[in-house]
Amino acid sequence: MENKENAVELRNIDMHFNMNTEKLQSLKEYFIKLVKRELHFEDFTALSDVSFDIKKGDIFGIVGLNGSGKSTTLKIISGILEPTNGTVETEGVIAPLIELGAGFDMDLTARENIYLNGSVLGYSKKFMDEKFDEIVEFSELEEFLDVPMKNYSSGMVARIGFAIATVTTPDILIVDEILAVGDFLFQQKCEERIKKIMDGNTTVIIVSHTLGQIERLCKHCAWLEGGKLKMLGDAKEVCEAYKSSELAKKN
Repeated sequence: MENKENAVELRNIDMHFNMNTEKLQSLKEYFIKLVKRELHFEDFTALSDVSFDIKKGDIFGIVGLNGSGKSTTLKIISGILEPTNGTVETEGVIAPLIELGAGFDMDLTARENIYLNGSVLGYSKKFMDEKFDEIVEFSELEEFLDVPMKNYSSGMVARIGFAIATVTTPDILIVDEILAVGDFLFQQKCEERIKKIMDGNTTVIIVSHTLGQIERLCKHCAWLEGGKLKMLGDAKEVCEAYKSSELAKKN
């Protein structure tokens, strides 16, 4: 890390994806074209030359329209994706809440998935035994513990995922739109836990389309537009500029 006060450092990040430009009717057709080298791809740039730092203990928001590169940035920070170019450095243990259902087997019950997801996050069985009741109590899903999670709503999955990821205090907590899922009271409960986690100097990185949530929770914010960093600074100032820009486009 260039600066020991930073939890995250992104330097000149580019992220490219190969997009298949052909409509294929079957998996067989795909493999035949692949073997014959007849598949044609179009380069899609998800991020272009993105650089910023996130201080330890900061609550950092990322805003932008769909397709602006927000979730891709979180996946690069969490180590799920490796950037095409550039470097990313992080300090400490990361607990990512990026995709609903990630780390779960939806055919298993919630009880079984609590242990499965805990192991994915690196928690021991003994630790999960000790924290099991706390996780269940926070999720408020005691009556549905032995129901397969494929029968859960997205909000119920979010409850379990958030309860597991925040049962201990990680160094970096990454939250992608998960606070927008579920009922209003549970969203408030999640926000309260995030604020409590902050007392332990955890760095929290949040992506949300709910700007009020970013303004309430975050100290600093990055605005991505078309895969590029449009603005970086105080959360309220960035959100105001972002709102003004989108209103101007509509008018």
